[in-house]
Amino acid sequence: MRIFFLFIIALFAGQIVFAQATITENFQEKTIQPNIVQNLRVNHDPRLDKMVNWHIEKNKKINGVEGFRVEIFFNSGMDALELARNKKVAFLSKYPDYSVNIKYDAPNFKVRVGDFRTKNEALKLLKTINRSYPMAFIVPDIINFPLLKTKNYE
Repeated sequence: MRIFFLFIIALFAGQIVFAQATITENFQEKTIQPNIVQNLRVNHDPRLDKMVNWHIEKNKKINGVEGFRVEIFFNSGMDALELARNKKVAFLSKYPDYSVNIKYDAPNFKVRVGDFRTKNEALKLLKTINRSYPMAFIVPDIINFPLLKTKNYE
């Protein structure tokens, strides 16, 4: 009985070991696709193409990506724009590494800081500026495309 089980285990182990094929071609020169993918036809409702195109056009119009910012000021008074500009200058003098945007949502002028992809990134800034701006809070917003930083491995 033991010999039978050892034979079965050896048979499965042999299948696993020899089941992987090696490809010697260079992947950078040529992409290998199986025949089933080359001859694949997908039948779908034509409205699906219309919805996908609508989604692509909508994303092109917003000129940014969904993300988060920290709102440090909003006001709707007569001198709200001047106060917002002063708040922007004051923030940039303390924290010059962050981008600051003034946004007008009728009737409020808002000063929003940063371009964060996740709420956790915005929370780090919020904790940093909490003493200077105790009324600051995180808001979802359309942010500018993030800049890619080059990595220095030296």
